[in-house]
Amino acid sequence: MDKEVIVIGAGLAGSEAAYQLAKHGIKVKLYEMRPKVSTEAHKSEKFAELVCSNSLGGDHLGNASGLMKEELRRMGSLLIEVADQTKVPAGQALAVDREGFSEIITEKLKAMENIEIINEELKEIPKDKVVLVASGPLTSEALSKDIMKMLDQEYLYFYDAAAPIVTLESIDQDKVYYQSRYGKGDGEYINCPMNQEEYETFYNALITGERVPLKQFEEEKLFEACMPVERIAQRGIKTLLFGPLKPKGLVNPKTEGDKWDHAVVQLRQDDKDGKLYNLVGFQTNLKFGEQKRIFSMIPGLENAEFVRYGVMHRNTFIDSTKLLTPELNLKKNKDIYFAGQITGGEGYVCAMATGLVAAINIIRKFENKKPLILDDRSSIGAIIKYITEEKKNFQPMGPNFGVIKSLDERIRDKKEKYNKISTIALEYLEEKLSEDMN
Repeated sequence: MDKEVIVIGAGLAGSEAAYQLAKHGIKVKLYEMRPKVSTEAHKSEKFAELVCSNSLGGDHLGNASGLMKEELRRMGSLLIEVADQTKVPAGQALAVDREGFSEIITEKLKAMENIEIINEELKEIPKDKVVLVASGPLTSEALSKDIMKMLDQEYLYFYDAAAPIVTLESIDQDKVYYQSRYGKGDGEYINCPMNQEEYETFYNALITGERVPLKQFEEEKLFEACMPVERIAQRGIKTLLFGPLKPKGLVNPKTEGDKWDHAVVQLRQDDKDGKLYNLVGFQTNLKFGEQKRIFSMIPGLENAEFVRYGVMHRNTFIDSTKLLTPELNLKKNKDIYFAGQITGGEGYVCAMATGLVAAINIIRKFENKKPLILDDRSSIGAIIKYITEEKKNFQPMGPNFGVIKSLDERIRDKKEKYNKISTIALEYLEEKLSEDMN
């Protein structure tokens, strides 16, 4: 068998996989349709573009996403290495300079001699080659039709949304304060405080704002983790106060005494230089003019300069639980692998993880070695088990302790419990990797 792999898509999963394959001497044809064919969410032609938030989630072992990142570090992930290089202040989360992140990865892959980059839309999957489909949640219509035909399955889908970004210099510093929730971190977040009257005025404008209409033939399905802020608000006037606008854990130094605000909008640094900030939890489907009008009601953002408005787009994923093996290849064609959000592994870090594991298993296929199958003691193994173990109603899911194997002992303290799970996961991973290398 010729050591050549076709990788479809240079997003997070495809970029990670292409790097790992090329590093092991395998020829890679990396198909990326941008810039010839763009999508409704991408803004550049660079690889591994972060189209929504610039945050990769928690980066500590008391968090399942943080555990998955540490597992990726120990498995030699390129993308996590670059994320660490380009990180920006974000408390206990790993957030990156999105431009710098994508630029380094693009340059790295373009410089690798085993990678041939083909800027074309691949409309059909070669059935007689080793292929990794990492076309992402915004797979083109032509390729989507070919995948549906090949799988004899209908796509599932949900809607994903991105938050707006504003410039730091346009924020009124007299009205905001810098602080991380519960004092965790070094006060990296900009906090825009609201009293009750300001909040209620903002709330009423938000729930009545004009939204971009969905296509009539599409049934609206919203993934809970990326629910547009206006839809969250429509659940009740207090809902936001327990969600993205919760004041809990923040003490306004501009008010007298140990006092919480009625509501707080947080902004997180979006670039390395600290010139751009995104509105945390403000994914939205409001029309651009409405975003400018309504979000300018937030104290401190009255004259905000929006360098990117929030957008909402359809994400697609296959019913992986019926179609994929734990190796991430098809049950009906073992030479065709899937990775990234098209598998239903939700979020940036899951995309990296599935791209890495799929690449490792392709490498092992060429070397006639047994595949790498991690069990649910690890965060990566747990999410792959979730997306490949057959279930009736499959929906996308990101890293969480709910799918990782439970402890044999009962520990009431959550922090202690999650740290113990993470310790076991990392010990298991090291043992597994060491065992498989021998």
